[in-house]
Amino acid sequence: MAIEGRGDARSGGRIRLGMVGGGQGAFIGAVHRLCARMDDHYDLVAGALSSQKKRAVASALDLGIARDRAYGSYEEMAAREAKRPDGIEAVAIVTPNHMHAPVAKAFLKAGIHVICDKPLTTTVKQAKDLVTLTKKSKCLFAVTYNYSGYPMIRQARAMVAAGELGTLRVVQAEYPQDWLTERLEAEGHKQAKWRTDPKQSGAGGCIGDIGTHAYHLAGFVSGLKIDSLCADLSTFVKGRKVDDNAAILLRYKGGARGMLWASQVAPGNENALRLRVYGDKGGLEWSQESPNELWHAPYGAPRRLLTRAGNGADAAAGRLTRVPPGHPEGYLEGFANVYTEVAAALYAARSGGKPDPAVIFPTVADGLEGVAFVEAAVKSSAKGAVWVKP
Repeated sequence: MAIEGRGDARSGGRIRLGMVGGGQGAFIGAVHRLCARMDDHYDLVAGALSSQKKRAVASALDLGIARDRAYGSYEEMAAREAKRPDGIEAVAIVTPNHMHAPVAKAFLKAGIHVICDKPLTTTVKQAKDLVTLTKKSKCLFAVTYNYSGYPMIRQARAMVAAGELGTLRVVQAEYPQDWLTERLEAEGHKQAKWRTDPKQSGAGGCIGDIGTHAYHLAGFVSGLKIDSLCADLSTFVKGRKVDDNAAILLRYKGGARGMLWASQVAPGNENALRLRVYGDKGGLEWSQESPNELWHAPYGAPRRLLTRAGNGADAAAGRLTRVPPGHPEGYLEGFANVYTEVAAALYAARSGGKPDPAVIFPTVADGLEGVAFVEAAVKSSAKGAVWVKP
């Protein structure tokens, strides 16, 4: 399906995609593969899907990747694919966090575009190095802050930009989950194990895993830039090496204030990402668990419910809407929208052009902002919840 406004002009066929990480049993790798294929813009033709060679090869063969393009290491993959006339045009990086920087660096140096899971890196220095290398290589670099692909998030962004909320005053973002309420990492749980290991996740636990999503979404919709923050990071589960709860105050440039709460130890919350934005003319409220709805409260008037592909939504939401009113769409479709926006930019890059200005996706610069946010939050909390500039 071609989504409105993005067309399907793809001289040279589908985008040849490779993947690093995401082998047998990996959750996010399967999500990336499914969402990359949803709009039929990519072919997965190569992969280094595990750090264990036998598993990497077996995983690639399971997915129908040719044996000679089932690589045992990302270094080999970058070098060999760069030399092939039919080599990959872009690589999706879906490894644990600590591998994002070295893998991205190898492919950028090989002249291959990058689509990287968040957070971009585990340190600000690494993130800045990738920003510099991206500019030097002239490659595209997308970071999959996938919630930016929801139609009603695009609607909210457009309404803020059009001044419908007036001067912004308050932004509230929260992202509570409950899956780490017990110490699953001590029980051999694969996802819990690496996400709570600072050697793999970085210094931020919950704040780096889901807090970055909330932070990015707040900035994506509001258009505000951070000035300083004050963070209180907690580790409630005994023996855990990283934070599992974060409470953060935000000061934005221009005077707006923000609050961000992220937790993975909040029983009763599955994936409860929420955003509220308030200005002197009105407010907006959105919840990821009801993603097709956006509440708009004009000051002095009754609240009204805007729905995707239905009542109140305009072209900003329409571009990313896939199915008729009443048919729900959510996580996978939003993720696929990011991949399809990136595809539009990659098609344009084939001829040295630029995509339609309406095409939007998180970039390496957004990734750097996310890493700086995490690093500042960790620093602030370690110093007793003092104000810190990212």
